[in-house]
Amino acid sequence: MDLSLANWKHGARRLESGAWCFRLWAHNVKQLQLRLLDAGEGAQPLQSIGGGYYEVIVERVEAGTRYFYQVEGRDLPDPASRFQPEGVHGPSALVDADFQWQDEGWEGIPLEQYLLYELHVGTFTPEGTFDAVIPHLESLKELGVTAIELMPVAQFPGGRNWGYDGAQPFAAQNSYGGPDGLRRLVNACHGHGLAVVLDVVYNHLGPEGNYLSNFAPYFTERYKTPWGAALNFDGEESDEVRRYFVENALYWIAECHTDALRLDAIHAIHDESAVPFLQDVADAVRAAGEQLGRRTYAIAESNLNDPRVVRPQSTGGIGLSAQWSDDFHHSLAVLLTGERDGYYQDFEGLPHLAKAYAEGFVYSGQHSAFRRRRHGNSSGEIPASRLVVCSQNHDQVGNRMLGERPSTRLSYEQLKLAAAAVLLSPFLPLLFMGEEYGETAPFLYFVSHSDPGLIQGVREGRKREFASFAWQGTPPDPQDERTFLRSKLDHGLREQPANANLRAIYRELIRLRNELPAFALLSKEQMEVTAYAEQRLLCLRRWNSGDEAIVFLCFSASAVTATPRLPEGRWRKILDSSEQRWLGPGEPLPEWISGGAAPIRFNPHSVTVYQREAEE
Repeated sequence: MDLSLANWKHGARRLESGAWCFRLWAHNVKQLQLRLLDAGEGAQPLQSIGGGYYEVIVERVEAGTRYFYQVEGRDLPDPASRFQPEGVHGPSALVDADFQWQDEGWEGIPLEQYLLYELHVGTFTPEGTFDAVIPHLESLKELGVTAIELMPVAQFPGGRNWGYDGAQPFAAQNSYGGPDGLRRLVNACHGHGLAVVLDVVYNHLGPEGNYLSNFAPYFTERYKTPWGAALNFDGEESDEVRRYFVENALYWIAECHTDALRLDAIHAIHDESAVPFLQDVADAVRAAGEQLGRRTYAIAESNLNDPRVVRPQSTGGIGLSAQWSDDFHHSLAVLLTGERDGYYQDFEGLPHLAKAYAEGFVYSGQHSAFRRRRHGNSSGEIPASRLVVCSQNHDQVGNRMLGERPSTRLSYEQLKLAAAAVLLSPFLPLLFMGEEYGETAPFLYFVSHSDPGLIQGVREGRKREFASFAWQGTPPDPQDERTFLRSKLDHGLREQPANANLRAIYRELIRLRNELPAFALLSKEQMEVTAYAEQRLLCLRRWNSGDEAIVFLCFSASAVTATPRLPEGRWRKILDSSEQRWLGPGEPLPEWISGGAAPIRFNPHSVTVYQREAEE
């Protein structure tokens, strides 16, 4: 399959002559016509060009012209529409690939320098648009963020959705500002030295406004998913389905200048091909970056604990750039909250967090009580820079019944401890919008469907999702606009003393991560992890090029004394969350400690960092 940027087959594109070529795959359609709404012309037939593809070239139309494809008397939007100004059921609009980019010379940043900030465009600001994010970029840059990760922006029904109900994969959401709004945001991010990661969904399409099956066999009944029929990645005619989604990946990289794609829930992609679809995506994203002269990446969300996801293709892997490690989050959450419902029942706190630091995955082939089977494989061989970790994200907050953030469930000291656990790890850290200042607004599940039956189905399905958890009450109505509005961030909280101080310690932790050689090197091999189970204390010793640092993470709710054995030398304290400067309870640890074994009294829910004094 030729996946080069010059060989795209899907969508309407302006030719060098100024005419527009309308092309699509319509394998199931016998007669196909183009209806231009703004040109005053009648419907025009498309001609077969082989392989189930059709096209027509039209003169004297401009960007912004709206159009439908007529299929058996029905007006349907373009399956590869770049813009849906009237929503999922309305006409498509022509979008010119030309844009006044100002990011010439932007080459992206190395993956190991990514510090991700996940945000939902609709709730990040009162306006809920791409343009409204731009004024916040300077603050995020100052915090130390290097990459903005946008939750899915492909066109979904109405104006309220997490984005995972996208129905038109190529069209940036109209209520967010459409493709030009997205390109302005990416342009501005690059101007601030920030990379842009876009969350894309290749495991399903949303149930409303999904017209792909009217054109071609995009779906198969051979597999079932939580959302219905699976996408056809390995059955008859699947080559062109794969091409469609690979071209989608290339569109976001090439025409919207995004730097990386986060591939949602790849464990829900059914594909038994010898060369899996995800390998096609990995190859295409890598090749596009080489062709464009930019660093580009494909990052997977996967609950499989399968190192083959990021293992090089030369050793039998898929070759994706990185993947999320949910085990790190779950181990940390159990330590901080004591929750053991649902999937948390599999995690034992301190020993599992120690293993997450040392290897990446906790479950590497042992029995999972939650899954009632063995789960995972060893991630020991995976470089630390290929694993993304967090203390919260949209799933772990939003898939709670009431969408509560850690800031409303944990103490202030625990919030600082959670930040350090992530930011001083050797992995790629991800922050969820607002966590850096302790945002208290919930992140709830919200939709804006138009079909009453679908709305009720979403409500009932949401209730069933919480069956394995002991949460009490009724989830807020996803369809109610107030559910969406409650999820809007309150950036004004950053000005409150405690919130401003929390943000300051995030900034300091990020500074240490960047400036201390021991932390800047993302290596599991140059790290020693020691757990003191009785004291609920974790000790991380990291080193690089003569620089050495020790992080003490105390998860005990009361002060404890432990006797860690330190390498010889003098160790200077460089951060102590118990200090009053960080609004801690006081009684900080000593400014200097010596190597060897000596008892140290650790404050409850505290993080302390020491750096070894350089030898003369």
